[in-house]
Amino acid sequence: MSDVHSPFGDAVVLRWSRHASCVGLARLELRKALADWGLSALEDSALLILSELLTNAARHARVSPGREIETRYVPRPDGGLRIEVHDASSEQPQQRTPELDDSGGRGLVLVDALSDVWGVSERRGPGKMVWAHVSLPPGTEPGHAPSSPR
Repeated sequence: MSDVHSPFGDAVVLRWSRHASCVGLARLELRKALADWGLSALEDSALLILSELLTNAARHARVSPGREIETRYVPRPDGGLRIEVHDASSEQPQQRTPELDDSGGRGLVLVDALSDVWGVSERRGPGKMVWAHVSLPPGTEPGHAPSSPR
């Protein structure tokens, strides 16, 4: 992992090797950022989305050795979060509907279910950026736990 100074204010920008161990480390960094921003209510969804996007990049992005994957965690003005995963591969992720007995292929289905919106965008330099937005649950304000039903 290498830390990159972010021009995005509160954003956390980190770079990772394509090794599978980077996913757990990236989750830890996102968990810390969410706590710092008072967005811990997003933790479950945000960590799963990050895991799926980063795993896809590490597993499927066919790029030359030495290329790193970049993650950006950006708090949104509405109290939500934007998660970005940048890689140097131009191969576009494809959401598919896996068969019940398939052992994989559910990552983007989960991202779609847990995020408000997600997509793939071009980026400066080679490759792509896969991103997702997550909003606080209704009745939750930044820095607060979700209100319990009475």
